[in-house]
Amino acid sequence: MLSLHSSTSCWASTAKLFQTSRSLLSFSPGYHRSPSRILRITRASSGSTGGSNSGQDLESVPAIRTNYAGVQLEEIVDLNSGKLRLDTWISSRINGISRARVQSSIRSGLVSVNGCVVDKVSQNVKAGDAISCIISELQPLRAEPENIPLDIVYEDEHLLVVNKPAHMVVHPAPGNTSGTLVNGILHHCSLPNVAFSKPEFLSETDDLSEGEDNSFAVDRNSSEGSSSSMCGASVRPGIVHRLDKGTSGLLIIAKDEHSHIHLSEQFKLHTIKRVYVSLTAGVPSPVAGRIEVPIGRDINNRIRMTAIPGPLNSRKARHAASRYRVIEILAGGGSALVEWRLETGRTHQIRAHAKYLGIPLLGDKVYGGTKSMVLSLLRPRTHPSLQGKISQLVSGLERPCLHAMALGFRHPHAEEDMQFLCEPPADFSDILSQLRRIGSAKVSCP
Repeated sequence: MLSLHSSTSCWASTAKLFQTSRSLLSFSPGYHRSPSRILRITRASSGSTGGSNSGQDLESVPAIRTNYAGVQLEEIVDLNSGKLRLDTWISSRINGISRARVQSSIRSGLVSVNGCVVDKVSQNVKAGDAISCIISELQPLRAEPENIPLDIVYEDEHLLVVNKPAHMVVHPAPGNTSGTLVNGILHHCSLPNVAFSKPEFLSETDDLSEGEDNSFAVDRNSSEGSSSSMCGASVRPGIVHRLDKGTSGLLIIAKDEHSHIHLSEQFKLHTIKRVYVSLTAGVPSPVAGRIEVPIGRDINNRIRMTAIPGPLNSRKARHAASRYRVIEILAGGGSALVEWRLETGRTHQIRAHAKYLGIPLLGDKVYGGTKSMVLSLLRPRTHPSLQGKISQLVSGLERPCLHAMALGFRHPHAEEDMQFLCEPPADFSDILSQLRRIGSAKVSCP
């Protein structure tokens, strides 16, 4: 297990753990949030199943919406568009919508090309084609209680703090409807089925992001009874923030609506204290600093985010800021134990910023921390007697070496400051121990 005292003196107390690091590096100061681009589209009338709706007035719709159901797009493919798939072209015309949502609308017969209904998502469109599309309704996701063992760090009548294991998804999504943290919470708290109140967001295929709230509501039509006080008509328990599937560590779960609102507000005000630790391929230079580079969707890979230097309105990037500090240089500089503190909570923020710094996380194949890349750094620094073991551990990594180690917040009812600390799991600790055998150098606190 990771020894807090042996890593660095800065981990000696929980109070020091939550002190704000001094900013040594700022990549892009002075951000100004630009207004969203406006896309003019037509909303279909209630009950419409397709076709033109030219009798309605156009309305201005923000580029990023929270509910696309019933939105209609009627447009001629631009002469400069070239040859594109139908689903790709429609996704590019309605900002913020997922391609999976567009594909569902196509398969439902709600898209026509030059007046003919099509149901093939990969059909090509060309310049001059007239496209008509109505975005289909999205069915709410439901979650069933499941007897899943949970590592509960703290619990009272208002909230839970859980140590989420790696590989566990936080809440159900298409393709992941069971075995999630939410399924386990429902069973633990004796709750009936739930229906998600934000199905549009949950329809995305993205991994879950640190820092954004999501709530779920009790399905009061369920025939299952419950003695839990959480099942009252005004109660809406929920996940207050989230972690990626591969990230282990601490999460807060609200048991009542007041707690959910209060804790969510703390996240919005950035008063929640979150500290992560990671193992990186290489050592950042300088060894401590602050990176403020916007993060947006990688245009070449929808499941990956990327750091995008420049104005916030470029390529739909969002403001993102992280503080990092090297705790320990490992394996003669082939790796490092790095502490991260988030100022924002963007999807894959630490992973994208680590890649931008040139230090992808060990095990993070999506962001460059592949087996071959990691071993190319470690083997030249490793004694032959240790190479077999380190190769075995690196090859066995099935997730990014990232752990949400510390969490601090103000209790929504008691108004007391609460702080929690949780050491990394065995897969993280085992490879850390082996890297220390190759070589270890403590880094003093800045």
